[in-house]
Amino acid sequence: MTTLFKRTIAASLLLGFAAAAHAEGTISIARQFGVVYALLNVAEDQKLIEKHGKKNGLEIKVEWKQLSGGAAVNDALLSGAVDIAGAGVGPLLTIWDRTAGRQNVKGVASLGSFPYYLVSTNPKVKTIADFTEKDRIALPAVTVSVQSRILQYAAAKQWGEKEFARLDKFTQTLPHPDAAAALIAGGTEINAHFGNPPFQEQELAGNPNAHIVLNSYDVLGGPSSATVLYATEKFRNENPKTYRAFTAALAEAAQYASTNPEGATDAFLRVTKSKIDRALVLKVFKNPEVKFSVEPQNTLGLAQFLYRVGAIKKQPASWRDYFFEDPVITKGG
Repeated sequence: MTTLFKRTIAASLLLGFAAAAHAEGTISIARQFGVVYALLNVAEDQKLIEKHGKKNGLEIKVEWKQLSGGAAVNDALLSGAVDIAGAGVGPLLTIWDRTAGRQNVKGVASLGSFPYYLVSTNPKVKTIADFTEKDRIALPAVTVSVQSRILQYAAAKQWGEKEFARLDKFTQTLPHPDAAAALIAGGTEINAHFGNPPFQEQELAGNPNAHIVLNSYDVLGGPSSATVLYATEKFRNENPKTYRAFTAALAEAAQYASTNPEGATDAFLRVTKSKIDRALVLKVFKNPEVKFSVEPQNTLGLAQFLYRVGAIKKQPASWRDYFFEDPVITKGG
């Protein structure tokens, strides 16, 4: 997919959004595909944002927007089309770095910790060192998405940091549902996908040749928050009641998903209208490696790597540099 085509898609999506700044009592949230956005699905299903707004005497109108790829999400946030952006840590760090001293975008909360699998259907590919010109790795956004950044981090560990972009030439932008369909069906140029749950689980169950080449936890040194929410300083400052209602709702959704995987699974399926097998989704929710928490976990290593290789110009000393302070986030990493 060409850069022009990707930008055209992003521009066309933005045309459908209201670009004007929202007043207190209205919030527009951009999310992408997968179980990693389950806390937002629970919040929508149970109307938790509206609930916490009413506690503070505020009627909140919530708008939900579906996008794909960190680049499109970042464009939407900076244009004022959405107030809260949902994407990977990679896009957050990119936009935090580039808006310093202007829009001052920072993280609002984590959506939990999930292992992301790089799955291949090529039997010759056992490790990332086995990829060749014959392979194409689908990602939600080349060089920007957290999957792309983790792949670069893995390449740096394999061949040295000067070679961090060594595998970029094999990557291709594609939404997770399309990439999963391509891997399961076979017969296309896409024979690998660095995705997220439940798409990676679908691939492993749906194609006998599908196998895990890389686990994000192995690259990052343990469980980590791959997907996060972020906003501009302006929205946070001008809409304090709405912002507090949103973070309180998210914290309640995290508690619910942690203690009631069955209910959270059903909320995910209702909101997304997904036809994915319920047992497969429930398996993700019950995976002991998955943690539903609004507090960021193990993000600093990736952030400092991106600084070392020049992907971002600001050097983060702590995760607090790129996250807003909030009462529901008392610790992180």
